[in-house]
Amino acid sequence: MIRVMTAFLFIVLTQSAIAQQNGAQQNGAQQNGAQQNAAGRDGTPVDIELVLAVDVSGSMDEEEHAVQRAGYVGAIRHADFWRAISAGAWQRAALTYVEWAGPEGQVTVVGWTLIDSPQSAETFADTLAAIPIAYIRGTSISGALAYSAGLFDGNGFSGERRVIDVSGDGPNNRGPRVDVIRDAVVARGIIINGLPILLRPSRSMVGLDVYYADCVIGGPGSFVLPVRKAEELGEAIRRKLVLDLASGRETQTVIAVQGRERTSDCLIGEKLRRDWDDS
Repeated sequence: MIRVMTAFLFIVLTQSAIAQQNGAQQNGAQQNGAQQNAAGRDGTPVDIELVLAVDVSGSMDEEEHAVQRAGYVGAIRHADFWRAISAGAWQRAALTYVEWAGPEGQVTVVGWTLIDSPQSAETFADTLAAIPIAYIRGTSISGALAYSAGLFDGNGFSGERRVIDVSGDGPNNRGPRVDVIRDAVVARGIIINGLPILLRPSRSMVGLDVYYADCVIGGPGSFVLPVRKAEELGEAIRRKLVLDLASGRETQTVIAVQGRERTSDCLIGEKLRRDWDDS
């Protein structure tokens, strides 16, 4: 109980920081991130409010960051993305794109935008493609989740579902405990899905996909879609977005959270970082 209350406090403080950041920064990526479709300011009903929370920590090299960004741009432009949106009851979605790394290292790259046509999806993708990638130190999944959860408040949309789609290539190693923050976010009715990137699997821990399933992901129907090869990243991102948007989901190569016996140490990243710091 104390851990969950602490997590809620962390989320509240993060939301306050978001408000200050949005009020103080009006240029560059934050200016693009602040743009909102005027139709969305009155609480526009949508099928889903979706935060794309993308890891830009230093554990990935510049080429991998570029491939990852291109994967999201291509996925949003793809006909399957709009097809999945148009299959919903409202035939529209609210979308925002965040890059994250350390505990205070989150940037809203493209802010909440109403996607209600192939053209609006294309415009979002064009905006994203034009903005430089942020490069930030550290890996705080907990910070990314808390920041992303705060973005739903007062965003001008009313979604049937609120989903955070978080991608990353390593475990949480800074900031609050990831499982505690995960539980607090899920308690707010937010679903967390995961895209663990296993291009360079660590020998020091169990599979990152299992870690994500045990420690990061949560909520009804939540799932993990792992990526193991660089050439599969673009296709995996496209498929992941379709799964986020769809009311049902495929099960092949997807690890569902419900019904699993958890085996991961959710503090493994912090322990490994201490070992590295001491070596």
